Amino acid sequence: MNERATHWLSTRTFSAPAFDLTELVDAKASTSVSVVVPARNEAATIGKIITTIGEEHLAGSGLIDQLIVIDSDSTDNTADVAEEAGATVFRSAEIRPELGWRPGKGEAMWKSLLVSSGEIIVYIDADLVHFTSLYVTGLLGPLLLHDEVMLVKGFYDRNLIGASSGDGVAQGGRVTELTARPVTSIWWPDLAGVIQPLSGEWAGRRSLLESLPFPSGYGVEIGVLIDSYQGFGLDSIAQVDLGNREHIHQDLSGLGVVAAEVLAAATQRRFGEAPAADAEISQPLRADDGTVGWTPRSINSEERPPAASLPGYGSEASSRKETS
Repeated sequence: MNERATHWLSTRTFSAPAFDLTELVDAKASTSVSVVVPARNEAATIGKIITTIGEEHLAGSGLIDQLIVIDSDSTDNTADVAEEAGATVFRSAEIRPELGWRPGKGEAMWKSLLVSSGEIIVYIDADLVHFTSLYVTGLLGPLLLHDEVMLVKGFYDRNLIGASSGDGVAQGGRVTELTARPVTSIWWPDLAGVIQPLSGEWAGRRSLLESLPFPSGYGVEIGVLIDSYQGFGLDSIAQVDLGNREHIHQDLSGLGVVAAEVLAAATQRRFGEAPAADAEISQPLRADDGTVGWTPRSINSEERPPAASLPGYGSEASSRKETS
């Protein structure tokens, strides 16, 4: 790890329990905060997440001002569960429909900029099994107490449900360790100290997020991280230890798609060249008779432009702030 990364690690790494809620509420003052939960088919877990945030920080401490779920074409009752738990629910395809709609996590996050009002936006994944409101206070701490910080990434021990290593430490975060961290360490060594570049729990200032392109798929987290570093410098980024994280994991073939989309976003930022819009990977599948077949899997490598570049975005933002 180079000297810059080592210094950053020692000065921009925080622990969520170290932030005092009363101090954060005082520091927040008139700053508005939106919590956004992108979701697709997460009815089993999203209710508790929304209820916890709503009771403790929306109706409780006053630390947040808006709690939004962006539903990405769920086929279960995710939207109903979230709404009953207290969130304002938007369907991604219905937000600015003239802009079109694409499947993908990054699409939902980008669309959230068009309906949220917060000057700070906190993103929380919808599939967390054991969620606590410490995630919210931890991610907000560096932004509310350090004016120079623009982006905060969460990190944690990733628990791979049902499997652990010999020393008892669970081994989640496979795409992170096998793709994301090697890529950032080799191509952007200043980012080598970022423990979870693909963390689904992160927060940023609207002024930053609206200025960046958003990969529409799973490349969104690494894309925003790299663009923030390249545009605003290493010290604009911080990370917070959120403890442990358990969520519902994809199988290996699904993770292959995730890894490919992460690599596509990083490659575009390194070399300025995006994969073709119809890019795909082919995954081998051995049949019972021993022959090997191939399954094509589409790669979502498309990107949305900076939200601030959209016609009418500024006036929309003013309207959202007045009505929130």
